[in-house]
Amino acid sequence: MVVDTVCRSCGKPLAGRAGRTGRSSVYCSAACRQKAYRDRRTAPADTVHGLIEDIGRQVEALVPQPPSVFYSGVSELASSVGRLRRVARVARDTAKDDSVTRAAVTKAPGGPAPAGEAATGDPAAPHTAVPRAAADQDSPAPGSVPHDPVTHDDPVAERSGTHTGLGESDFAALVEPYRRELRVHCYRMSGSYDDAEDLVQETFLRAWRAREGYAGRASLRTWLYRIATNACLDFQRRTARRPRRYEPVPGMNHGTAEPPARVTWLQPYPDEDLPSAEERPDALAVSRETLELVFLAAIQHLPARQRAVLVLRDVLGFSAAETAEALELTVASVNSALQRARPTLRDRLPDRRTEWTAEADAREREILGRYMAAAEGLDLDAFTHLLSEDIRLTMPPNPYWFVGRAAITEFLRISLDPASPLFLGHWRHLPARANGGLAAGGYVRRPGTTVYRAQVLDVLRIEGDRIVEITSFEPHLFPAFGLPLRLPADA
Repeated sequence: MVVDTVCRSCGKPLAGRAGRTGRSSVYCSAACRQKAYRDRRTAPADTVHGLIEDIGRQVEALVPQPPSVFYSGVSELASSVGRLRRVARVARDTAKDDSVTRAAVTKAPGGPAPAGEAATGDPAAPHTAVPRAAADQDSPAPGSVPHDPVTHDDPVAERSGTHTGLGESDFAALVEPYRRELRVHCYRMSGSYDDAEDLVQETFLRAWRAREGYAGRASLRTWLYRIATNACLDFQRRTARRPRRYEPVPGMNHGTAEPPARVTWLQPYPDEDLPSAEERPDALAVSRETLELVFLAAIQHLPARQRAVLVLRDVLGFSAAETAEALELTVASVNSALQRARPTLRDRLPDRRTEWTAEADAREREILGRYMAAAEGLDLDAFTHLLSEDIRLTMPPNPYWFVGRAAITEFLRISLDPASPLFLGHWRHLPARANGGLAAGGYVRRPGTTVYRAQVLDVLRIEGDRIVEITSFEPHLFPAFGLPLRLPADA
């Protein structure tokens, strides 16, 4: 991995990283990071034409140079092209949605709506997602909040004002930079990575339909968070998901403990998809503790509106008044919902949660290495030694669950023993990061085959020197974690 040696903002040498772990910094100070962030947010690339021009300049400047400089330039170009592709996708989807809306209005009794009403009068758009007209100055628009609790500096909103005259491409360029943090928000609300991506797309479509009602009194970010939250609440009403308890599977030893909660829709979140410190330097939105699977599973037990209140207040830092405005509740209702949500959440979280320190991270990576080596060596004893006595293993959405080292060891013995008729095959693993912690992508080469195929993504929760929880997921999300679906036999 190529590591920057000078600050990308001021050009001063970066401090050495001896003994440090985690993502390398590309700035020498918080001030430089903030300056670079503001420069990016106010750059001409905030429009489609500006982004295309910026890519052109990057291409012209790209010449063979010392490896670290060349790598940095190529990475920046790839990032810009990726952003342009995402902007184009949002523009395509909003244009498609707009054409469908116009066709529906034209066919409706009474003919086409007056100019300007189609965007805010779409019968398919829930009323909670559409702000009042900008001319209504007596009361705040439902899409508005007095100020932005996530950040008070939003040059995009200040520059753009109302978005009435924006075309699809320029609108997409404005909202696309918020995709990652909105996806994290929708993930917390839904517990599902797949659903979060769909909900972000729904948020952008609703914002496009409601753009004429946005008067710029709140920041663009606050407006989008409000729409995203309401999209999530509508989704919860449609699906009516409720956690249940796991039930015994006939013929399987689950252990003697109480069955854990079963959240069938729970999915992991790849750390690579989180907004970086450079993208959101002042955010509470990506706090590691509020992305742990144990936290995500716990808040799924809250009613949807209590969950929204807790996320907006305790995770994103909205005030009670701002939360009430966003959810169309009274301040008293918000405070009451929060008072009910917090004890429920505390009851479902472990007594002691991991302390995120460099030493803890290094220790956990060492345990992950031993975990992968034990599985690849079919060494059940070494594997068992890593587990706590009361370890819990679940496999959402599948019905299998085990509590206790003895039950898990019994389950694994038959699949790791080459002499067993139920021997699964030989394993290879690749490390990954999920929900702010460590994970392992497991591949199996079944007897008689020559290719390792993706089998399971194990997300580990580690306390001290023992694994206390394993949550095993199906492999369709491997590409989101940068993991291939196949490995050659000589990998």
